[in-house]
Amino acid sequence: MTPANEPSFRDSVDIMFNRAVALMDLPPGLEEKIRVCNATYTVRFGVRLRGQIQTFTGYRSVHSEHMEPVKGGIRFSLGVNQDEVEALAALMTYKCALVEAPFGGSKGGLCVDPRAYDEHELELITRRFAYELIKRDMINPAQNVPAPDMGTGEREMSWIADQYKRMNTTDINGVACVTGKPTHAGGIQGRTEATGRGVQYALHAFFRDKDGMKKAGFESGLDGKRVVVQGLGNVGYHAAKFLSEEDGCKIVAIIERDGALYDENGLDVEAVRDWIAKHDGVATYPNAKHEPDGAKLLEADCDILIPAALEGVIHLDNAKGVKARLVIEAANGPVTAGADEILRNKGVVIIPDMYANAGGVTVSYFEWVKNLSHIRFGRMQRRQEETRHQLVVDELERLSADSGIGWELSPNFKEKYLRGAGELELVRSGLDDTMQTAYQSMANVWHGRDDNIDLRTASYLVAIEKVAASYRAKGL
Repeated sequence: MTPANEPSFRDSVDIMFNRAVALMDLPPGLEEKIRVCNATYTVRFGVRLRGQIQTFTGYRSVHSEHMEPVKGGIRFSLGVNQDEVEALAALMTYKCALVEAPFGGSKGGLCVDPRAYDEHELELITRRFAYELIKRDMINPAQNVPAPDMGTGEREMSWIADQYKRMNTTDINGVACVTGKPTHAGGIQGRTEATGRGVQYALHAFFRDKDGMKKAGFESGLDGKRVVVQGLGNVGYHAAKFLSEEDGCKIVAIIERDGALYDENGLDVEAVRDWIAKHDGVATYPNAKHEPDGAKLLEADCDILIPAALEGVIHLDNAKGVKARLVIEAANGPVTAGADEILRNKGVVIIPDMYANAGGVTVSYFEWVKNLSHIRFGRMQRRQEETRHQLVVDELERLSADSGIGWELSPNFKEKYLRGAGELELVRSGLDDTMQTAYQSMANVWHGRDDNIDLRTASYLVAIEKVAASYRAKGL
């Protein structure tokens, strides 16, 4: 629970924005234009459910149209409100600018508990919400492109895409009106894992930065690092899975709604995920210690803390107890402005949400491009690559036989080298390159200034400058 004296999520975003622009030389008018939210649409609509009409309230906020279309997820939660949606839309503007995705920032939300309705009821609600937004051009492949967020996923995105196509039957690019769709309905491979994979790539980039590692007090890479993950939803699950299976990290704690699990030897992420799916929580999980007050383990002894659920979970009341040397914000706004200052004063390095969870919008960009080009990535070049690689292998083996050396290539090498890049490999490659490039742009500012700024301020400086350049190019 966030303390009452803590700034709101929207206030926190403004505080961090103001901290950055104070270090820049922007005209006051341009500074204000970048900061404010352009427009927020509130829709209230009725759906007949269970024999009566129920009224729902939804929002779609457009923060900045310095580039179009604007981009941002739609979340389903009882906690949705206008301030939250506008703060998230602002973060999307800066996030897209930081990773050079050619979008403005937007966000949407529907005040609903998706677990309180069956699938058919949720489809009726989703389609009606989509209808209300589509008829106002708040969902459109050229103007405003939503994606999944908390409480939504591939299923909801396919409903929205179908609703758009029903209302715009001649729009050849209609499937691009939303991203995060199932692969069989115009989606792209790697989108479901994208935000969690982006967290992993963000950590790879950080642990290649010797100056950054030094600031966090690390002397070695990811292998063996003790990690606490708060929230084993889509993002937290994939981040924990990849870090444990591919990078040798130990997931010592997983925090969920009904408490937390702890095992100093490392938890089996897949087993915990399966248990949550079957039992709707971790309380009865048999193979680890259960702590009913899960928030306590935000202060567990670990190297890396990954808040991957809600905003404001690290606040004034618990920031002093955080023992992690590195916090990576897989969720949006998990560290409040007050907690941010406490952690910085303690020497904790925070990899900010603006960068850390940008994997989702990056791969959404790839999906949008795929939909507009009407062709799957890899389809044109994959077999040609494999044929060219086969020529090299054949020639090497011929030279070996002719010279009498008698060596041969290992089958594992041949298999990997001969396999051309398909869509998933290309998506992961593009995401890795994006995360590396964006980190380097932040790190250059972080390490290159004399005023001892933090990584979050560096990310805002990079992003705001790119937005400002875009507005200047428009003549503003």
